[in-house]
Order: sequence, then structure tokens, then C-alpha cells
Amino acid sequence: MSKIGGHRNFGYGKRMAWAGKQALRDRYGTGRYATVAAHTERWRQFSAWCHEVFGIRDARHVDRDVVEAYGQSMANSVANSELSVSYAQNLLSTVNVVLESMRGDRQIRIAPSSFVGQRTLVRTEPPVGLDRKSVRQCAAHLRSNGHERIGSVVELARELGLRLREASLLDARGAVRQAMQRGSVNITAGTKGGRGKHVDRWVPVTKTAMGCLVRAARVQGDGRNLIPPELSWKQWNTRVHHVWASVRDDYGLSKIHDLRAAYACERYRQLTGANAPVIARSRQASRTVDRNARNVIAQELGHTRSDVVATYIGGTR
Repeated sequence: MSKIGGHRNFGYGKRMAWAGKQALRDRYGTGRYATVAAHTERWRQFSAWCHEVFGIRDARHVDRDVVEAYGQSMANSVANSELSVSYAQNLLSTVNVVLESMRGDRQIRIAPSSFVGQRTLVRTEPPVGLDRKSVRQCAAHLRSNGHERIGSVVELARELGLRLREASLLDARGAVRQAMQRGSVNITAGTKGGRGKHVDRWVPVTKTAMGCLVRAARVQGDGRNLIPPELSWKQWNTRVHHVWASVRDDYGLSKIHDLRAAYACERYRQLTGANAPVIARSRQASRTVDRNARNVIAQELGHTRSDVVATYIGGTR
């Protein structure tokens, strides 16, 4: 998407919220739909705030004082427990990203953490889903109630450490063939930031995981993945969350994403012979063994930095 002409909002359109979306499309090009959608919604909130507080409707009038005032507003919301630190940081990061895209420079960029504090990046409570029996029973319940595809998505999240989107877009038939040939599967579809198109991500397949893949392949049928052909990703995502929310509490489970943490903790045990720090309440493995395990788990979960693994298995102390 190129600029549409004129001067308002740096040539991206008359309405500030809409112009921000066009600038994001210019920045990211085709694809990255989830990223653009998230930034667009957060930019909409900033645009509404600018109009309400400063009467600003044109991003050209947004200067450092305005951005810092927004940062202080977010800090107040965090202090009053109205926003989490992580969400407040995301809101401020979006302002940085969109203004940089519109202006073509970073002159009024701010450091979100200097206003709202640091995110809590270390998991302190063991993830639900460590008990495989609960996950298996929940998946069986979903299948018996006509939600076979959702049951498979849940199992794949737990056994392969996949995000919801990755599990949904997995070609289970192809994954079964890969697993039979190599003992692992390469996760390429639905990865965060489209990373799977450029970087291999091989995840080992256990006997239990193989059973889940076989069930998923059977449910997939002639389709390309586990998303019903008549549904868009947005429709499928909504359905999964609605159905999952209606059953998870009965089995002591939480967010589907938390099943990735259960996978990571189990994988840590396999790699080190020790419980994950979040379970043991401290690091039991040697520092070298711990570091090597985190590097492996980061790659298997689709992260480029091993420090992110602390959000799944706990810290290094």
C-alpha cells in the first residue's frame, strides 16, 4: 500500500487511525496479517486518545511531548492495575512502530519500559497440562462431542509445543510421513512472523505425539490442514477459543498456549534429567546443561532467543 497523496498524516489518508493502518501495510507488505491487525487496533486506541486529550487528528502534530504524555497515561493505568505491564508496553511499542513507518525516522521514539516498567519474563508457576492424562481426556471429550479437529489441535499443542495457529495450519498427513522418515517434523506453517518460510524448525516426535499426528491426519481427510475448508482463520480461531473455554475448566486446564509451556517443561526434563526450574523452584541442572537445553527448546518452540524460554520453564537461578 503506497501513500494516497495529500499532506494529512504524512500522505497516508485523512483519518489518523486509518492512515496508521495504511502505513503498516506499507511497512510489512503482503502477509503478517496478525501483526498488522494487532498494531492497527492498538494504534486506533492511541488515535482516539490523541483526539480526546489534545484534539489531534493528524499524526504530523504528534511530537515527543504527546508520546511521552501517552506513556505517562499508560504508566498511571498500570499503577492502578487497569493494564498489565506487557499490554501497556505493547501499546507504546505500536506507537513507535506506526510513527516510524509514517515519519520515516525514529526521532520521537520512546522506551516503553522507562514508562511502564519491565515485563515479567520468568514463569513462576508450573503450567497446567503437565498431567498428560487431563489433556488426553479433554481431547477425547471434544472428539466425542463433534469437535474432532479442535481435539487434535489441543493434542498437538501439548505434544509438539505448537501455537494454536501452527497446530491448526499443520498438514498432518505430511507430518506423519516426515515423522516416519526422520522421527521429527518441520514446522513451517503459521509460525510467528512467517519465520517458518526461511528457517527450519524440527520438532522430535515421540510415540505419543505420533499417535496424535495419526489422529489429526485422519480428521484432516483430503484437506490441507485442520482448519475446516468452509471457515477462514479468523472464524476458526473464534470457534476454537469458544469451544475450549467451555470445557477446559472441567479438566483443570487453562489457555491452549499454556500447553506449550507443559511441552517445554517436559522437554527440559528429557534433555537435562532434572525438573524444570519452575517445577523444582530452582535450577537443578548445571549451568552448561541448562543453557544447552534452553537453546534446544527455544529452537523447537520457534524462538530465536534462548532467554525467552524462561517464560515457559522458569529462570536460570
